[in-house]
Amino acid sequence: MRRVDEGIEAMLCCWLQQLQEFGGPEVEKPDLLKGSIGSLKNLGLPAPTKPSSGSETLIRHHTAAIDHKARYNGDLVQLKEIPSSSASHELKTKAMDLLVMAHSLRHENINPLIGWLNEPTRTALVFEHCSRGSLQDVLIMDEIKLDWSFRLSLLTDLVRGMRYLHASPLRVHGSLSSRNCVVDARWVLKITDYGMLSFYEAQGIAPAPRGAKELLWTAPEALRESKAYPKVGTQPADVYAFGIIMQEVVVRGEPYCMLSLSPEEIIAKIKKPPPLIRPSVSKGAAPPEAINIMRQCWAENPEMRPDFATICERFKQLNHGRKVNFVDTMFQMLEKYSNNLEELIRERTEQLDIERKKTEQLLNRMLPSSVAEKLKLGLAVEPEEFAEVTIYFSDIVGFTTIAAHCTPVQVVDLLNDLYTCFDATINAYNVYKVETIGDAYMVVSGLPVRTPDHAEQIATMALDLLSQSGHFKVRHLPGVPLQLRIGLHTGPCCAGVVGLTMPRYCLFGDTVNTASRMESTGT
Repeated sequence: MRRVDEGIEAMLCCWLQQLQEFGGPEVEKPDLLKGSIGSLKNLGLPAPTKPSSGSETLIRHHTAAIDHKARYNGDLVQLKEIPSSSASHELKTKAMDLLVMAHSLRHENINPLIGWLNEPTRTALVFEHCSRGSLQDVLIMDEIKLDWSFRLSLLTDLVRGMRYLHASPLRVHGSLSSRNCVVDARWVLKITDYGMLSFYEAQGIAPAPRGAKELLWTAPEALRESKAYPKVGTQPADVYAFGIIMQEVVVRGEPYCMLSLSPEEIIAKIKKPPPLIRPSVSKGAAPPEAINIMRQCWAENPEMRPDFATICERFKQLNHGRKVNFVDTMFQMLEKYSNNLEELIRERTEQLDIERKKTEQLLNRMLPSSVAEKLKLGLAVEPEEFAEVTIYFSDIVGFTTIAAHCTPVQVVDLLNDLYTCFDATINAYNVYKVETIGDAYMVVSGLPVRTPDHAEQIATMALDLLSQSGHFKVRHLPGVPLQLRIGLHTGPCCAGVVGLTMPRYCLFGDTVNTASRMESTGT
């Protein structure tokens, strides 16, 4: 039996033999002291001696610091300091058994207890360090965006951890709050500081007095200090604390943050109802089932509160039966974002194709298709000579007189209506519309693509346009007939693109001049 006791003590001593704290001088590594469970006052680290350069050292940290971190075997750990008293440096048997029990707890949502630090100046419990801080720290950081799925995964981790804790030999947490729910680097929530009230009672230590703000997670029956209420807490009280934490996560605010009351006023009202005071959470802040679970958890009657096994089953329904955590949710969001991004890219590509086609259509209206293709490929369009083309010129007979009876807008409407009709007509022929200048309309056939029947194409087109003009009605002058004067000529021509800002495909040569004179001198 003595060998077993010595083995347990040696194990506990090994927990802390390399414990290193920040911010102070180095001291020698202490020797592990032998002793039985009954003389565990020697367990831990003795008073510091002279500095040493040994590899396994204790680096002291200022004891007044709020954030107590240390290193153990090269890893960061968290120190939970125990209120000092004359008897606190000697671990009692019940307290030792409680530490061994807590150390044996292993669950993904339970922050492991590493060991017990015993120094002349202080004592502390040593837990694993979680880099993202407490749940309360995460909630108050505005730069961390938490949608409902992320918040649900954090609450699910908390429920799983509490279900395990309540089923363990420890049975009760005793002081659950968002401050002792910590989040590690993988965004997994873990419960820490469990069994502290039980440890204080076993060690004979009076817990440090808590202010009203620290009591906001405490169940009403505990606040009323009934003699029948256990000092170590109860499972229904843990459920109540979970309900308050749910309110923090749902609204992303402190307990009772929606009430215009001080913590002292809130605690006073909780102790002496009526009226019954609880956080006010809108129905749209979370799914209805989540709101129902939260309100049942802070029921006034402890027997009406669900246990964590029941809460866990109801959370499975909220998760649609899936086992998820924060990392899973992040991957799901990344997958959803990837799918949405692919859909967005597809939509943007389709829009780009539509705009590209519009641009090509506009370019093809300004330039011949063969010339436009060369420009799109970045090729230079050299001027080209054509041995034989046929050119068409036309204008409106008496246009000056007609325009004198029209406003400028009506003149634009007249020309737009007429040439829109002409543009639709010439699409049936192998011709290219060069330009319109005022009431003049210029078309060519035989370039830029050489065709042997260019004269036939232009002549037939001219007759068709003449027929169209005979049936054309001016909107604001319906009784005025519209007549065309047409000139045609066949011969050599030179063509090329002129300009960069507004490139035009222009024709040059005597054939152009002759066709223009044919039109202007015609009757």
